[in-house]
Amino acid sequence: MAVVTATSIGIHLGGDPLFSDVSFKLMRGDRMTLSGRNGAGKSTLLRILAGEAENDSGALSFQKGARVALHDQRPPRDKDLSLQDYVFSGRADVIETEKQLERLEGAMSEGDHGEETMRAYAAAQQQLELAGGYRWRDEVLVVLRGLGFGEEEFERPLSGFSGGELTRASLARALGARADLLLLDEPTNHLDIPTLEWLEDYLKELDASVVLVAHDRWFLESVGTSVLELEAGRARFFSGPWHAWRKEQAARQVALGKQIEKQQAEIARMERFVERFRYKATKARQAQSRLKQIEKVKKNAVGRDPEDRRVLAFDFVQPERASRVVLKLVNGRIEVPGRVLLEEANMMLERDEHVVLVGPNGAGKTTLMATMAGERKPAAGHVRLGHNAKVGYLSQHAETASGDGTVLEAAARETGLSGQKVRDLLGAFLFSGEDANKQLSDISGGEQRRLSLAILVASGANLLLLDEPTNHLDIESREALEDALLGFPGALVLISHDRALLEAVGSRTLVCENGGLTNHMTGWAEYQKRRDEAEEEKQERLAKAAKPAGKSENARRRGSPGKEVARARRRVENLERKIETAEKKLRELEDELADPAAWSTPEKSERATRRHDAAKEKIAALYAEWEEADRLARETAEAATA
Repeated sequence: MAVVTATSIGIHLGGDPLFSDVSFKLMRGDRMTLSGRNGAGKSTLLRILAGEAENDSGALSFQKGARVALHDQRPPRDKDLSLQDYVFSGRADVIETEKQLERLEGAMSEGDHGEETMRAYAAAQQQLELAGGYRWRDEVLVVLRGLGFGEEEFERPLSGFSGGELTRASLARALGARADLLLLDEPTNHLDIPTLEWLEDYLKELDASVVLVAHDRWFLESVGTSVLELEAGRARFFSGPWHAWRKEQAARQVALGKQIEKQQAEIARMERFVERFRYKATKARQAQSRLKQIEKVKKNAVGRDPEDRRVLAFDFVQPERASRVVLKLVNGRIEVPGRVLLEEANMMLERDEHVVLVGPNGAGKTTLMATMAGERKPAAGHVRLGHNAKVGYLSQHAETASGDGTVLEAAARETGLSGQKVRDLLGAFLFSGEDANKQLSDISGGEQRRLSLAILVASGANLLLLDEPTNHLDIESREALEDALLGFPGALVLISHDRALLEAVGSRTLVCENGGLTNHMTGWAEYQKRRDEAEEEKQERLAKAAKPAGKSENARRRGSPGKEVARARRRVENLERKIETAEKKLRELEDELADPAAWSTPEKSERATRRHDAAKEKIAALYAEWEEADRLARETAEAATA
């Protein structure tokens, strides 16, 4: 039976339809992702499903007794509660059942053993058992630990937590509610990569229906089983994973574009005929006939989805050439009050390297980045910039977009551009017309981030230090940033929780953890794969060491072939997805390089050749890795069936 069924749901804001005719049905285990630009109505739909907003048309039906839990970006209201009491409050029904049992037990201890009391006690006991029994709190605390909270924090009042920690607490409360329908609005915010991976695994094992909004492409691909697309008031349901929907969406737009172009060409041809002959007596009747045809074609013409087609599309200014080594950290000690984050940290960055910096929250990544940027001094050691190195630093909090005045004034002040040049820059970042005259105090987080990126792009920096540049950006904007960074010819250090961006951009991985900085000469995904394999081997060694005496080795092995086969096939499938993505990027690059402007100067020719060769080399390397993985998968499968 479906947990929730939506039939032609619609809602109006200010008299205008926000969306209409939204229909879907979700069973247990279904995880539907909502797609749409900011303002398309995704969060509003979640609130309708949660019963916090009313739909103007259509109907919702829920499974009888279905529990619904919503996580959104609103902070907890009662800051006096402890963390664990706040999270436990998501199970108010169980707490009430426990209180009822306590009251009934009190009555029974005083001699009330009547039929009604005993029946009520049995019913309450059954309710508690269905809710997880007396150990339900332990289940909730598992969620708290999974989201990165330590046991020493459980009793702390909410008033002592940061905004990001409160957001994680809200997520824990929703996950711990044991809901039948779980509604998640941006659940990946403020999560580091290990916590993201824990959340993915948790949701995939959940016996519930899930509806979620997220801008993390890797997360959407990992978790989602279907997509509901909301665009310009329309809704379209797609049953299948996120990447398949994106592929279908792109094919739909291409096909639609061809059909529209054909219709527009026909309309233009008929209009030219009418314009030429409508006043000639010998052609008047024919012209009138053509006019009617034009009106008919226009009336029945296929139109593009009435979506907002404005997207970010930009390239970084060609920077000046720097020395071979643009940045060096030597024996650095990075501290914050009362704590050493990194000791004897060393790194070197060459002028065309793209490096990603990863590590758990609190390990020192942001502090290290600020030290590289010259915003703070190391407690020991030193940071050196190479000759002609010019730093472009983007912090998590977009300080470059702070201050007084309008967006236009801030951009002119920070870039030195004026007149049409500064307006052209802002237009590329979706600040056109009156948007450029907005007061800085009135712009949203996403607008702040776009303005900061615009200023960075115009800076001419040949060394980019980017700390969570995708904060507040939607998926289309993240992909535009990804494309721009892939084409950036200078050096780059990137911190991000967007794993798709890490994998696309980085060719080397720096890991900040346990007080040290380690270097890995691979991209992020390969580093993570090797780390996971090492952890699996470690766990197998520990399990083997702890194996009770008398347990035969053959008995242990009989349980493992299936897992080995599945793991080998997953690796092959992951590589196939990477190859598909890499080949798509190569096709897009070749389309871009078909423009003579890409080869108009020696510098552009060199850059175009380098990008093209790198894209082809990446595909060749992936195919070699795939062939080896496929061979191993086949051998593993044969061994398992032998």
